[in-house]
Amino acid sequence: MKFMVEVRIRLKKGMLNPEASTIERALALLGYEVENTDTIDIITFTMNEESPEDVRREVEDMCQRLLCNPVIHDYEFSITEMEG
Repeated sequence: MKFMVEVRIRLKKGMLNPEASTIERALALLGYEVENTDTIDIITFTMNEESPEDVRREVEDMCQRLLCNPVIHDYEFSITEMEG
């Protein structure tokens, strides 16, 4: 079976996010009033596995070992079975 995976990674609450701060200041200079700007990295890929549980287990391992730093990042992911 083929699955589409989307992983969303963001800094944990309380961590400094200079990229988001820069975006917020730049938007203010352009006349837009925004608060609590956040940046999110989104990684998408497909996997061939026997079941959604196998995909979930492997993606969890990928996130813990490579895709993010669990000390400073929160992450969530979605898995969608693809047709055909």
